[in-house]
Amino acid sequence: MLKLIIGNKVYSSWSLRGWLAVKQSGLPFEEVVAPLYDDAWPERKAQADLAPSVGKVPTLWDGDIAVWDSLAIIDYLDALSGGDRFWPKDKAALALARSISAEMHSGYQALRNACTMNMRHVLPAQELAPDVAANVARIVDLWDRARSRFGQGGDYLFGAFGAADIMFAPVVTRFVTYSIALPASAQAYRDAVLAHPFMQEWAAGAEQEEWVIPQFEPAEQG
Repeated sequence: MLKLIIGNKVYSSWSLRGWLAVKQSGLPFEEVVAPLYDDAWPERKAQADLAPSVGKVPTLWDGDIAVWDSLAIIDYLDALSGGDRFWPKDKAALALARSISAEMHSGYQALRNACTMNMRHVLPAQELAPDVAANVARIVDLWDRARSRFGQGGDYLFGAFGAADIMFAPVVTRFVTYSIALPASAQAYRDAVLAHPFMQEWAAGAEQEEWVIPQFEPAEQG
C-alpha cells in the first residue's frame, strides 16, 4: 500500500496537494501526519520516512520508492492509476493545464508570503499590497481562461476535477482565510473546490488538529 507523509492540515499547503493527488488516484494509502516545526521537528525530519526528501512534505512511499514534490507525486500517481484521472486529454487543454500548474508550483511568492495557509481562521479583509493584488489578478485570469475554454463539462478548471485544481486548492483556502474579494466567476470556482468531498474531508481533519505554529498564526492570535 502507498504511504503518504504529510504535515499539519491547518497549515501545510504542499501537503494538501499531495494528499488530494493520492485521493484523486483512487489508490489505497496510509496517511502519516508529521507535525511541523515543533521541538522534535529537527529529529523527526531526519528519520527514514522523510530522509530522502530532506524533511520535505509531502513524501509519497510506494514500497521502497520515495517520491516528493507535489507535481512529481501527481505525475507518478497519474502513471500508476492509468493516466486518466489528472490531466485533460485534449492537446490544447493539456498544454494550458500543465502550464498553469507549473506556474502555480513556482510562482506567486508575494501571495504565499503575505497570506500563509491557515484553515483555522477567516480574517477580516485588508487592502492587499500591490504585488499580492497582482498575484490574485493573475490567478483569477488563469481560472477564467481555463474555465471559459475548457471547463464547460463541469465545475472545475477543465471540467472534471484534476491536477490543475489540486495545484490551486491551497490558494482557494487562502482566499477564504484572508477574505480576498473575487469576481463572481472566481467565487463560483472557489466554492466548487471547497465543496469537493476531498476538500471537505481535509477541512474536517484540519478542524480536529490542536497544533499551533506561532509563526503561521495572525499576530492577534499569538
